[in-house]
Amino acid sequence: MRIGKRVRIALVGLLLASLQGCSGPDLKPWHTERLTAEFDAGMTEEIRTFDDYLQLEDRLFVELKEKVYAHTGTGPEYALVRYSAGSAADPLVRQPNWNHSFEIPNDNPVGGVLLLHGMSDSPYTYRALGKALGENGYWVIGLRLPGHGTAPSGLTRVTWQDMAAAVQIAVAHLVSKLNDKPVHIVGYSTGAGLALNFALDALDGSTSPLPASLVLISPAIGIHSAAALAVWSDRISRVPGLAGLRWAQIQPEFDPYKYNSFAINGGTQVHNMTRAVARRIRERAESGSADNFPPTLVFKSTVDATVTNEALIDRLLARLPPNRNELVLFDVNRSAIKSRLMINDPGPFTARLMTDRSLPFAVELITNENPESSKVVSRRKPPISNTVFPDEPLNIAWPRGVISLSHVALPFPPDDPLYGRGPPTSDDVIFLGQMAIQGERGLLKIPTDWMLRLRHNPFYPVLESRMLEWLNDFEGKN
Repeated sequence: MRIGKRVRIALVGLLLASLQGCSGPDLKPWHTERLTAEFDAGMTEEIRTFDDYLQLEDRLFVELKEKVYAHTGTGPEYALVRYSAGSAADPLVRQPNWNHSFEIPNDNPVGGVLLLHGMSDSPYTYRALGKALGENGYWVIGLRLPGHGTAPSGLTRVTWQDMAAAVQIAVAHLVSKLNDKPVHIVGYSTGAGLALNFALDALDGSTSPLPASLVLISPAIGIHSAAALAVWSDRISRVPGLAGLRWAQIQPEFDPYKYNSFAINGGTQVHNMTRAVARRIRERAESGSADNFPPTLVFKSTVDATVTNEALIDRLLARLPPNRNELVLFDVNRSAIKSRLMINDPGPFTARLMTDRSLPFAVELITNENPESSKVVSRRKPPISNTVFPDEPLNIAWPRGVISLSHVALPFPPDDPLYGRGPPTSDDVIFLGQMAIQGERGLLKIPTDWMLRLRHNPFYPVLESRMLEWLNDFEGKN
């Protein structure tokens, strides 16, 4: 039997990965311990309500202490270890613990908003947006997705169907609090795919209600097809001695609210979910049955190492009903970096968007007022048009030294105490935000490529105000 070239390459790659897995970093309790109190889709007969979900979540965090914290040392050597009790990275040092699901009630809510974080993240993603929504009259739930907020080992077994089942429980709880007021879903990265999946299920009649609208931030619409091969690495990892193959990367765990180690299964689940969602959207568009799809607002950086611009347009926005959706793009800092220095300049992509009269959605580009200025303007184009409105000054500018946003930056404000522009006043907690540090490589415990990536959004006020305008305008029409 002849083996195809691509298969041979894949097998060689897996063999090399196997050898690497044997000699890679040692696995810690947070990589190996299985937390049995985690929710999964098979528990829906037992866990029927959001209160049930929260009670199970409380038991889960007790189990985390018993199986992981109790087996992790303390003291100066562990000062940056998330699972070392009392360390600078211990999320229990900060209150509340944003790894838990949270709820912001309102006596007379104007609507409900479910907030869904991304893969390997936690409800901390929505610390600022959740507060803003609550202050504007919304009943808010920030859902901790199964497999998240505890230990990276949770990503070795979770499925996207587990997460989708948790979403249904949270939506049902919101509905019970709203007295027929509308429900909106805000999804970041993988959470955006789950929001789309729920809307598609509602259109199919398998769940309810149909969300009044969706807001998608750095949405995971399509990832590289090579992720499909990862399942074989995950299967090989079950062979004794090859457990390291379950991991795409094993990193020190110093972030209180996000895993640094990433299980291959996590990528596989995102790949499977985005393929399923894209297929269902395509089928509805081709059959002419997408007319009732919820109005959708999308925020994205033009440079994104996780999600491609083309996938967002071709697999989602171009297939949704016309004149109801909007894309807000954050450009690169044209005054600080020239095209010849970039591996892939998004300029041609944004130029095509702003001149394409066939696009069925509105486009807003947040960009420099001119290539020599750090001042930022809003440049808008309506659907089915190539007319660009006059620039709107935003009274904001690119910070010195920042050349672009990133996939992970958008939902975090500049004053975020963990990822923001400057550290908090207390030295007792870790700060992972913007630091102007130079020296020799290999000196710091935090990887240099990790520090290079911007983790807050200098234009967060634009994102927050646009989202509130979108929701409030919708409420005004109903």
